[in-house]
Amino acid sequence: MTATPTPRVTIKEVAARAGVSKGAVSLAFNHKPGLSESTRDRIFRAAQELGWAPSPTARTLAGSRVDVVGLAICRPARLLGLEPFYMEFVSGVESVLIEQSCSLLLRLVRSLEEEVGLQESWWRGRQIGGAILVDFRADDPRVAAVERLGMPVVAVGHPSLTGGLISVWTEDATAVTQAVRYLAALGHRRIARVGGAAALGHTSMRTGAFDEAARALELTGAWQVATDYSGEAGARATRSLLTAAPPDRPTAIVYDNDIMAVAGLSVAAEMGLSVPDDVSLLAWDDSQLCRITHPPLSAMSHDVHGFGADAARTLFGVITGEGPGSHQVPTPVLTPRGSTAPPRV
Repeated sequence: MTATPTPRVTIKEVAARAGVSKGAVSLAFNHKPGLSESTRDRIFRAAQELGWAPSPTARTLAGSRVDVVGLAICRPARLLGLEPFYMEFVSGVESVLIEQSCSLLLRLVRSLEEEVGLQESWWRGRQIGGAILVDFRADDPRVAAVERLGMPVVAVGHPSLTGGLISVWTEDATAVTQAVRYLAALGHRRIARVGGAAALGHTSMRTGAFDEAARALELTGAWQVATDYSGEAGARATRSLLTAAPPDRPTAIVYDNDIMAVAGLSVAAEMGLSVPDDVSLLAWDDSQLCRITHPPLSAMSHDVHGFGADAARTLFGVITGEGPGSHQVPTPVLTPRGSTAPPRV
């Protein structure tokens, strides 16, 4: 059931609470001169108490433009700076915002609860005209929060995770199945997956798809390890998998991102194992990292820059009411390179 947006308080009510004119409220929120600091503070306090902020959406629909789009990401800053996926995704978003003469307000948060508070602050404080939401979980609290606010958003996630929000997504389960089938077709019967954070909805979907593919192919060995997407965690998981003696050691490993796959390649070399002769490696989210390693990494490739641009265009469609609605973007496709081969007999 879709939540009914909370009715917005009017500027007249804010002015009455602060004991000023509507014009004074406008001056305060547009950061114009002509008010004392005490009056300005009183206006902001009244607005906060009433939960009021001017509506960027209303300005847009009236013919003005949205100047700022929000994006909050619940990842450590250190990891985000290293991960090619989000750098490519953000560059895609920016490519559309440039066309619209808009800016991106990017913040890192430590939890979904913190993000809910941030999104509400952004929206009520007139800082953004809409937001892109990423990394959905099951029963994600942001769905109800943004519906309650009436804030225009686009959700980057599978519709099973995003409620009634307009969403764009990749079919991760299909891609995982393709990866496992490819490795099995090469002759691998012992396949492992080094996955991302278990709480993320798309991780859960990949986990389920991997298990299902392994059962369907009747693999003799199938392992999955959850990590935090970092190179360090990927290296630890790889080391744990490869220290087992055959036949309890996988002959192929699928990684949920490119950073972990590169780390896994280093661990294999450290252990004196040849890639792909002793172990085949397959990365998710193809990037330049996958192409400059030796051997270059096979990968599940998709247009991450285009994905970000699509999300931004969809958000503007939500704001104007003229968008394409929820839709799937192209599924990642397999790009074989030098890190995958039939296992040694």
